[in-house]
Amino acid sequence: MSMRKLRGLRAPSDVLEGSATLKGGTAAIWKASLRMNNKVGKRAGPFGAKPVRIFNTMSRRKEAVKPLKDRRIGLYTCGLTVYDYAHIGNLRTYFFEDLLRRVLEYNGYRVKHVMNITDVGHLTSDADVGEDKMEVGARRERKTAWEIADFYSKKFFEDIEALNILKPHVVAKATDHIGEMIDLIRKLERKGYTYRIDDGVYFDTSKAKGYGKLARLKLETLMPGARVEVNPQKRNPHDFALWKFSPKGAKRDMEWDSPWGVGFPGWHIECSAMSMKYLGESFDIHCGGVDHIPVHHTNEIAQSEAATGKRFVKYWVHGAHLVVEGKRMAKSLGNYLTLKDLIDRGHDPLSLRFFFLQAHYRSQLNFTFPALDAAQKALNSVYEFVRRLAAHKGGRKNLAVGRLTEGLRAKFLGAVNDDLNTPKALVCLFDYMKRLNRLRDEGKMRRSDAKSALKAVLGLDRVLGLNLERALKEERLPEGAEELIKEREEARRRKEYAKADAIRERLRSEFGIALEDTQEGVRWKRIGAAPGSGPS
Repeated sequence: MSMRKLRGLRAPSDVLEGSATLKGGTAAIWKASLRMNNKVGKRAGPFGAKPVRIFNTMSRRKEAVKPLKDRRIGLYTCGLTVYDYAHIGNLRTYFFEDLLRRVLEYNGYRVKHVMNITDVGHLTSDADVGEDKMEVGARRERKTAWEIADFYSKKFFEDIEALNILKPHVVAKATDHIGEMIDLIRKLERKGYTYRIDDGVYFDTSKAKGYGKLARLKLETLMPGARVEVNPQKRNPHDFALWKFSPKGAKRDMEWDSPWGVGFPGWHIECSAMSMKYLGESFDIHCGGVDHIPVHHTNEIAQSEAATGKRFVKYWVHGAHLVVEGKRMAKSLGNYLTLKDLIDRGHDPLSLRFFFLQAHYRSQLNFTFPALDAAQKALNSVYEFVRRLAAHKGGRKNLAVGRLTEGLRAKFLGAVNDDLNTPKALVCLFDYMKRLNRLRDEGKMRRSDAKSALKAVLGLDRVLGLNLERALKEERLPEGAEELIKEREEARRRKEYAKADAIRERLRSEFGIALEDTQEGVRWKRIGAAPGSGPS
């Protein structure tokens, strides 16, 4: 599929651009705060925040979320095609979908989250020609397609867990729902939407009212081959496969009997069949990457609405691409990165989550390792703030702390409820941290103030998903670091300050540990992921 501009879609101008927050790390977040409008709406919502609004690709505008049924929301997200590891661009999409779910649940909605796993039928062209990606993976590793699907599904969910992404309530494997797909195709056949050619059963898009409305395609001007590869037997260039026949004289690992012959389902029919099984013929929200708009989601809408005669989905929500050092990610370019690659280089998986939070989900995001390092440092500063609040004991009562805390809640919710504006939400959090750190250092915050502040920040982590509570658990120093700290203390006692300074720098460079000398004694904190560190 060639990449084409979709009419009416552009990066949001009302949020911070990804590049703006990443060039200077945390400093850029502070600078961006000067440009923010921190007004909090007066309409109903937690802490006086505005109701949740989300950008609907179908209408090309932000809309207030109004569920089809009470405060219950059906959420469907397109999962991974499990023929290889998920790359960090894939993971950004799953992160933003997790963020949406968290924001909805924080606002009191009951979300039923369904995600598919594509373990058959996704061809190498993303259209209707080429090999099934599962068969490609099987040949590459000399395993069966079933073994490939099982292995990479497990690895995918390990990545999801490491990024603290909530597991869907329903994980629907395509191969477990072949019967539902056949039933849906037969329904379309009875209604006259299908036809058969040499390689499969196809959907006739000329009979679908409003085909292409999501991407706003002008079919009369769309040249054959501009969107999908040309099959001369198709009635229309944009028709798509519902069921593909197995090649003659060859047996696939994954194939099934059907009323039309032995074969396997088309990619697009999978999501329609599974989403409607678990969420109904009409449901609230469907998510995915922007690359799904012109073909996959367009075809889902066509076949689903043709089968039921109802609107398929109320809100379509799409996340922008991630690039690496300004270039698209590709194995041929040597910049194809998985979460394991980052962990092997000593990065905490949650530093990638923080990195994602720094840019709006509808803005293209440029990944660089210096930017990831800056995200790690910023995340460490949040962990240190949480530890300091938990350890705080003295100080005078200060009503300002309570006002600042309530202000944080309101501003934070106002930001995330406005189309998941996490860059603005982080501005609110870091401004709050700066103010409370100053009050703490000046002795103008008592223990009960710190306790209420800690409760508020941990509450907001239900949205951020940074696992801030782990900062409250006793953290062990890396092997060898504790001995160096003791050696430095002894050097300071003997007034060997040059040696003490050298040890301090060694702790910083080799272990990612910074020391702070206080009246209560020496304190330490992480300033980066230690070599070989992973999720805790």
